[in-house]
Amino acid sequence: MKELLLGLRLLFGSGRGNRARFALMVAGGSLGVCCLAVVLTVPGILASQDARVAARQPVVPRDPSGRAIRDGFPLTSERTDPYGAATLTRVFIAPGTREIAPPPGLAALPREGQVFVSPAVHRLLRAEPGSAQRFPGKEAGLIGAAGLARPDELVAYVGVARGALSDGHPVKQWGIGYAPYPTVDPSALGILRFTLAGVVLLPLAVFLSVCARLSAAERTRRLAALRLLGLSRKGTQRVGAAETVAAAGAGAVLGLVEYLAVNRLVSWIGLPGFTMYPSDGRLSATTVVMCLVGCPALAWFVGRAGARKAAAAPLAVRRGAPEKPASKWGFVPLAAGVGVLAGYCVAGATGRVPTGTFLSAWLVLSAMGLAGSGVVLSLPALSGILARRVARTAESLPLGLAMRRNETEPGGALRVAAGLVLLVFVASLAQGVLIAMDDASRNTSTVQRYDIPLDGTGESQQRAIENLPGLRAHFVEMRSDPGTDESVPRDTATAVVATCAQLRAMVRSVEGCVDGRPLWLRESTQPGDGLAAGDSFRFLLRDGHRTRGLKLTVPDQKVRFHNSAGSEMLYGEAILLPPSLLPRDARPTRATLVLAGNSDEATVRRVLDGIGAAAPTAEVFPQSLDVTALRQTAVVRTLLTAGMTLGLVIGVAAYLVAAADRAVERRAQVTALTLLGARTRTLRAAQVAQVVSPLVVGLVPALVVGRMAESSYLVTGGGPVLWDRAGLPVLLAGAVGVVAVAAVGALPLVGRRIDPELIRRH
Repeated sequence: MKELLLGLRLLFGSGRGNRARFALMVAGGSLGVCCLAVVLTVPGILASQDARVAARQPVVPRDPSGRAIRDGFPLTSERTDPYGAATLTRVFIAPGTREIAPPPGLAALPREGQVFVSPAVHRLLRAEPGSAQRFPGKEAGLIGAAGLARPDELVAYVGVARGALSDGHPVKQWGIGYAPYPTVDPSALGILRFTLAGVVLLPLAVFLSVCARLSAAERTRRLAALRLLGLSRKGTQRVGAAETVAAAGAGAVLGLVEYLAVNRLVSWIGLPGFTMYPSDGRLSATTVVMCLVGCPALAWFVGRAGARKAAAAPLAVRRGAPEKPASKWGFVPLAAGVGVLAGYCVAGATGRVPTGTFLSAWLVLSAMGLAGSGVVLSLPALSGILARRVARTAESLPLGLAMRRNETEPGGALRVAAGLVLLVFVASLAQGVLIAMDDASRNTSTVQRYDIPLDGTGESQQRAIENLPGLRAHFVEMRSDPGTDESVPRDTATAVVATCAQLRAMVRSVEGCVDGRPLWLRESTQPGDGLAAGDSFRFLLRDGHRTRGLKLTVPDQKVRFHNSAGSEMLYGEAILLPPSLLPRDARPTRATLVLAGNSDEATVRRVLDGIGAAAPTAEVFPQSLDVTALRQTAVVRTLLTAGMTLGLVIGVAAYLVAAADRAVERRAQVTALTLLGARTRTLRAAQVAQVVSPLVVGLVPALVVGRMAESSYLVTGGGPVLWDRAGLPVLLAGAVGVVAVAAVGALPLVGRRIDPELIRRH
């Protein structure tokens, strides 16, 4: 305890310079803690949003046998449609004789003709009146925050007549224990956590270490003097750690206050594709403990490690003995990680892509961690090797001065360049995650297909849907009756009710189509599904309240078709039935109305609006358009972008702090060179070379190993993209930009003022 008090007395009683340095350490630590709190609260924000979605899910009443009880209970049916990159959720509610509590966010259940909308839908209806077709009724109020996952969520509760929800589910209350479609899938959340840890937490650890080692040389000399005065080795280390712990503790408290302000600001402004309520980002007890205990603990170990040299060899510190050569052990994790990553890259290049097993995934993640840490740990040794070789052959005075300095102080390269090197390395990994998610959710089809079950659609609604503007074609797809005895396996077949003109509008080419007669429809490039000429199948038709059968036989004459590139409008083989052969007043059961239109966003939105106007409660299934995946990709992209921004801020801050601190420590050497006649331009050129050379030495392996890590991730992901060539120019431009910023930032660190007193003090 005495050593800690001594460290604090030395801190506050050693002049304004040390107090200013302490203030900088507190400010830097607060920035780091604020970024740490942001990363740690992301899972809690997503969990809070999913909890509100789970709270509005209907609970179906059931009898002891498990069958739903419909008598007296309100009916509900949910429709989820794409709206650009967002999802539009419409919950239709029909009243019952039994009263139940309204869902969260509503004061009462909507009556027939009433519509309760979220604030985002309210703004949407004002901006785009055509979207009102999807909400039959008049707006009666807004949904409260308790019923919305996010402030920008598109949700509406629509009151309809009970007869309009013949396929609805009874509901007795609201709230289940899970969200049917979480904001971020658990597997994607694990990847997001790992990527954010690399993008933010690794540079953050470097930044906090840099802040804790401000004026390290001066403090080491002061601690060496205390050691020579009789202080014990452990006591010297405790005195060295006292200042860093005090700065880290004050910075942790200030950082949490900064986080609360950032949380309010982000909740008010929002991020592109991601919004939240202020309560979502509340600090958990775990986060507070990690910030208030973890950061001072890190500062304690850093402070003790920094004082180890002064405690072990105080005379060498006071006399300015040269540092030992950098250790080569940093190459061990680099070699191990690069070896595994190279193996996966070779496997992907040769077409032997490994299966996505748990062991394979963890092997790649471990290799990424080893390679990333190896790039940083090997930086002093690489910088020292380069400095020695260049210094022997350099004919330029500034370059020779810079290389000799880097040769005698290899540890300085780690302090200056580690943050930016790590940032470039993890940028490749973040890019690979986004590529994999984009490939999983991207709609590559040029034609958009919509499937609408006919069971919940009336005949007039069907005709209105078929005549919507923006559609290229439509047809009805029927499935044959499998029979009532499920224990007896039966073959089924598909019948496509369409004319030859409708068929040609759906696919690229058609061969042998003749109107007016049934035909055997078959895709040219695919094997048959087992149909044979002469096979008979029974299809069910509903005529009013009566159901009758329609027997169809597979004909001999075949029609071959080719789907357009990137679109699958028809699959396999089926019976092509002209619409004229269907009974006039009968509608098929087990049938789907299939629509086709262009896949651009404006056409998709216009078609969905038209379907909502013609048949508001009809279910629509847009094929090849995964709305949930699109939303999840948008959220992950936004969070990764925010993480990259934090990582960039941290990396640049770590560089500026380390470079400025290093320049301050070198004031005595710079003053001596100035008194010997060195020009300011020469000293600035040497300073730029001294800072840029270790940065370039670190960025080159960071780019190479980062690309290998990204490719290995894409290979194990099993997606169609294994090699991301498009992202390479972006990374190269980022690396060049980092070097340029570092060079410009190093220029002002050598001034014109000469202070010979610095030499005497040194």
